Amino acid sequence: PEMPLFSVPKEVAVGTAMLGVAFATGMLAVFGTPRSSKSIIGKSSPLCQYILDHSLREHPILKKLRLLTDDHPLGRMMVSCDQAQLMANLVKLIKAKKVIEIGVFTGYNTLNMALVLPDNGRVIACDINEDYVKIGKPLWKEAGVEHKIDLRIKPAIQTLDELLASGEAETFDFAFIDADKESYNEYYEKCLRLIKKGGIIAIDNVLRSGRVLKPRKDDLETQSIHRLNEKLLRDTRVNISMLPMGDGVTLAFKL
Repeated sequence: PEMPLFSVPKEVAVGTAMLGVAFATGMLAVFGTPRSSKSIIGKSSPLCQYILDHSLREHPILKKLRLLTDDHPLGRMMVSCDQAQLMANLVKLIKAKKVIEIGVFTGYNTLNMALVLPDNGRVIACDINEDYVKIGKPLWKEAGVEHKIDLRIKPAIQTLDELLASGEAETFDFAFIDADKESYNEYYEKCLRLIKKGGIIAIDNVLRSGRVLKPRKDDLETQSIHRLNEKLLRDTRVNISMLPMGDGVTLAFKL
């Protein structure tokens, strides 16, 4: 079917145009995954460091949490700092008050978004592993945003179903998906119901370090991501931008 015209608030349209700059920059890149900044530009690339040196404005407590996470054996799971900053900028751009995050890990991205939410805003933070989250929780408190974060330690699908059952459909402004890849499609569909028109769903790891180009038969996670990428291209319920930032992130703007 014919794709619909863009029909979301002016602020979102402006923000989308700005994202074209990020896309153009990213297309200069080659694939790689540095620890403190997962990026397809490459770990040792001077361009990667230049981007961070000339764009990253990291709150001191965010930096503290990033360095703590870098020391964790699974530190590579953390969202890149430049990507987390973009998520926070989008949350602020659309004046979000209600956010869903699926996949918290140590809570770096959670903290980034909570810092820009108004005092009565909240992040519904979904994860199944409280041990990782314990690394970030004291820093949420130190940053003075603990009251904005509603941590739910249970399967995210269960939390999303509870939100829908409690009548919260179309009341959220922003969602960030970065958890088990084989469930991405289900997360996306439920978030699409929870997000209001003009809201944004950000989907992380959509490039899988380039493996989406030719997913192996035994790589079910990459196959799942590839199928979702193909679906999003044709999904007339949203407009999309796929950005070569971090390990690839798709922004879906609900129409």
